[in-house]
Parts: sequence; structure tokens; C-alpha cells
Amino acid sequence: MTHAHGAGESGLGKLIELHAVNGAGDVMITVALASTVFFSVPTDEARGRVALYLAITMAPFTVLAPVIGPLLDRVPHGRRAAMATAMLARALLALLLSAAVVTGGLELYPAALGVLVASKAYGVVRSAVVPRLLPPRFSLVKANSRVTLGGLLATGAAAPVGAGLQLIGERWPLYGACVLFVAGTFLSFSLPRGVDSAKGEDTALLAADAEHLHGPHRSGTLKRPGLRTVGTAVTHALAANAALRCLSGFLIFFLAFLLRVHPIAGQSAAVSLGIVGVAAGAGNALGTAVGAWLRSRAPELIIVTVVAIELGVAVTAAVFFGTVLVACLGAVAGFAQALGKLSLDALIQRDVPERVRTSAFARSETLLQMSWVLGGAIGIALPLNGVLGLAVAAAIVAVGWLTTVRGLLASARHGGTVRHRVA
Repeated sequence: MTHAHGAGESGLGKLIELHAVNGAGDVMITVALASTVFFSVPTDEARGRVALYLAITMAPFTVLAPVIGPLLDRVPHGRRAAMATAMLARALLALLLSAAVVTGGLELYPAALGVLVASKAYGVVRSAVVPRLLPPRFSLVKANSRVTLGGLLATGAAAPVGAGLQLIGERWPLYGACVLFVAGTFLSFSLPRGVDSAKGEDTALLAADAEHLHGPHRSGTLKRPGLRTVGTAVTHALAANAALRCLSGFLIFFLAFLLRVHPIAGQSAAVSLGIVGVAAGAGNALGTAVGAWLRSRAPELIIVTVVAIELGVAVTAAVFFGTVLVACLGAVAGFAQALGKLSLDALIQRDVPERVRTSAFARSETLLQMSWVLGGAIGIALPLNGVLGLAVAAAIVAVGWLTTVRGLLASARHGGTVRHRVA
């Protein structure tokens, strides 16, 4: 299946398999950390420990994340090696974490930070690699849908395996992650050599203001050469996606504590979280599948529509707070995040010149990750009041929608035609 429709010949199939291994390894580490930091202690203590986890890992990560993209821009000829290094680093950090989860030592936090940074580095390079592996007649949206769906399926398959390994012992999910990431290290080098080519590429700046629109610059004319603009449609789409990603981070942390204190009627906290998690995962998978089907439609309209739907569901869930609506909100959030991200990818493909497209992907991924961190911080800081929390969720989506809807609709009305204003 991964090699269908020319994906095997182009090398995209290998990337799908590599991303599946990546997703399975990440979920193993997530299971181990969640059990150690969240489930193993009473709720009040867990909240403090998760706050400490965020402070020690996420706060430095928000500083490091903007640096990852520019650093990787400097090594375009070593993308396979960069992906392999990110895999190997996580394999070693998983072994370090396997000792920390038993002893509860402080090394847990820097090791978790290292895993986040390595995972982000892999994600940035993967986004840059996809355009180099497009089969004939494949759009970038369809290729990204294939890769993302492969990761989602592997994550869904590995999650119960990780939970089973957790029952054997606290270390075992991390041992499983180590094995997977070692396999990913070797799979990285199975990608075609063409992914290491940087022919015709340059660096993109995610901006659309007038000062970056003054005609072509060459590397010899700027202190920081090769800065490009990506246009207003892309920046508006990125802002809308940032709101969706912020909502995702918020819901993960807020609902994790809320459902632990107030689980779904007749269910345990773990089962309640599992129900919402499965709903979100199913929504994400459905959004990925629909993204491939809608690849020829105006991506601006898709983004406006899914964010509006998400806003409506969030407002409804806040007003009529209940178990079913919370699960629906998780499902719609997963659907909107997946479809919104694929539409953003389509806009980058359409509006950003090829020579700067891979860099634009790297910068956009970094900004979206920072939005997720911000949402998580808000979620853990709020009191555990369901109506209040979902009202804040609705506000997050409303800000993203209201500030971008006009620009996105204006772009759609022009039929998606853009001037490639490359500064």
C-alpha cells in the first residue's frame, strides 16, 4: 500500500514507512512519560509535576524551536543523515529515560526535552523531503496525506502495544521505542539520494509586509541572504492553523486533568481519556483522508470552513457542556487540524516558488509547534471547570478565525491567482 501509484518508484513509499516507524516510536515514549508523570500520582500532585515538566521541557523548547529550521537550512545536502541522527538521538535518549522513569531522577526532564527537539528536527526535514519524492501526477497535498496517514495508522497500532509493554514494566515501552528508532536510523538511509539535493532551493521568510517586497535580492546583497516572502494567503492560512494547533495543545492538557477528576459517567479516568483520544485520532485520520479527496478545491475555503465548524462545535460544547459534546469536540478538533494543515501545505505548494518552498515548510512547522506549546501552557494553568475551559477553547478558535477569514476569502475570490512576489 505504501508503494502504490508510483510511490515506490519515486521513493515516497520509503518515507511513508519511515514516518510510520517515527510515529510508533513517539507514541511508545508518550505512553511511558504519561504513566510516569501523570497517572502514577494523585491528581493534585500530577498537575504540579506536569507543570514542572512543561516548564523544564517546553519552555526551553520554545526558544530552541525557531533555531531548528534555520540550522537545517544550512545542511540541505545531508537530509538523510539529519533524519538518521534525529532517530539515533531518540533511541539513546529512550535508554536514558528508561532509567529515569524508575528512579524519578531529574535527568527525566532534559532527556524529554532532547526527545522533543530531535522529533521536531525530524519533522522539519521530513517536510523538506516530501517535495523531492513526488510521484508523477501527485500533488503535494496527496503526498503529505499519504505520509501523515501512515504515521497515524502506525501510532494507533503502537499505542495498545505500548500500553501492554507498560503493564510488563515501566522501562519496556522505552525499550520498544529504542528498537523502533534504531530501525528508523537505518531506514533514513534507504531514501533516494535525491533528497539530499538542494538544487534551486533557498531560504524563506514567513512574512508578507511591504518591506520584504522590493524586488529580487541575491545572496551577495544581504547580510542574511535569500530571505523571501511567501504572500498573504499563506500567512493568513498559517495564522488560522496556529489557532487550531493552539487549541490542540490546550485540549490535550486541559481535558487530561478534567477527565481525571470528572471522568465520563461509569468509566475510569484512563478509559475516559482513551475515549476522547480515540475520537480525536479518528477525526484526524478522517481529515487526512478528506484532504486527499479535496486536493483540487480552493484551500482557503477549506480552512475557513473547518475553522468555522470547529468554532461552532466549541461554542456548543461550552454552552451545553457534556460528555458527548466533549468527545465530539475532540473529534472535530482532530479533523480540523488535519484538514487545515493539508490545506496550508496546498497553499505553500501553490503560492511559494519552488526554490523557497522547502524552507517555508520548515518555518511553518516551527511556528505551529510553538502554538501547540502555548495552548498546552494555557490548558494546564486554567482551573478545572469544564464550561470555563471550553469557553477558552472557543475563544482561541474565534481569534484565529476572525483575524484570517477576510484575507482568506479575498484570496479565494481571486481564484487562487497570486503574483509570485519574491523579495
